[in-house]
Amino acid sequence: MEDLFSADGRATELVDQAITLVMAYAPKVVLAIITLIVGMWLINRFVRLLDSKLGKKDPTLNTFLCGLLSAVLKILLLISVASMVGIATTSFIAIIGAAGLAIGLALQGSLGNFAGGVLILIFKPFKVGDVIEAQGYLGSVVEISILYTIVNTFDNRRIIIPNGDLSNSSLTNLSAYPTRRCDISFGIGYGDDIDKAKATIKRLIEEDERALKDPEPMVVVGGLGDSSVNLTVRAWTKSADLWPFYWDMQERVKKAFDAEGISIPFPQRDVHMYKAD
Repeated sequence: MEDLFSADGRATELVDQAITLVMAYAPKVVLAIITLIVGMWLINRFVRLLDSKLGKKDPTLNTFLCGLLSAVLKILLLISVASMVGIATTSFIAIIGAAGLAIGLALQGSLGNFAGGVLILIFKPFKVGDVIEAQGYLGSVVEISILYTIVNTFDNRRIIIPNGDLSNSSLTNLSAYPTRRCDISFGIGYGDDIDKAKATIKRLIEEDERALKDPEPMVVVGGLGDSSVNLTVRAWTKSADLWPFYWDMQERVKKAFDAEGISIPFPQRDVHMYKAD
C-alpha cells in the first residue's frame, strides 16, 4: 500500500510540474508562434513591395538585394523567436559565427567572386547588353550573376568570367557611350595628289549616313612612311555602326582610289641580276 501511495504521489507531482511548465511556457510559445507568423508575413510583404519599386530599374541587382534582405531578416526573426521561448541565443549565434568562419575559409575564391559580384551590381561598370573587353575576351554581356558574368563572343562562344577577376582588373566597356570614333588609315603614293585623295575620302564619308556631322569628320596626313603618305581618317558614328562603317569604308575607298587613279603602295622588292664575266 505504501508503494501505491508513493507512486500516486510521484504521479501527482509530475502532473503538477507539467502543469507548471505549461502555464509558464505556453504563453511564450503561443506568443513566439504568433510573432513568427506575423514576422514572416511582414517580411514577405516588405520584400514584395521593395521588388515592385526597384524591379524595373535593375532586375539583376533587385533580385540579389531582395533575396539577401529576405534571408537576413528571416534569420534575425528566428533568433528573436528562439529567445522568446527561452532558448539561449548567445551560444547559437556563436555557433553560426564559427560555422560562417569555417565556410568562409573553405570558400575563399567563391567569396571573392561574391564580393566582386556585389561591387559590379552596385557600381555598374557594365550592364547586360554591353560589349566589353576583359580577361582577354571581347563580347556582349548576356548575364550578370552574383558569382560569374557570362559573355558571348562575336564568333558565338560563351565565356564565363568570375566576378572576382572582373572587379579586380581593368576592363573596357565599348558600349559606355552612344557614339564612338572610327580611326582608319589609308596610304597613297608619294606621286599622288594628296588634296584629291583627301577630297575623295571626305566625299565618301559625307555620302554615308552612319557618319555623324558633329563632331565633324577629319582627314589629315598622319605620317610619311617609307613608301607611302599615310592619311588618317577620324569619323564619329553611333556605337552600333562603328564596325560596319569601318569595313565598308575600307572597300569603298579602295574602289574610289582605283577609279580616281590614286595608288595604294604595297611592299615591293627590286632584284638586280649581274652577269658574271
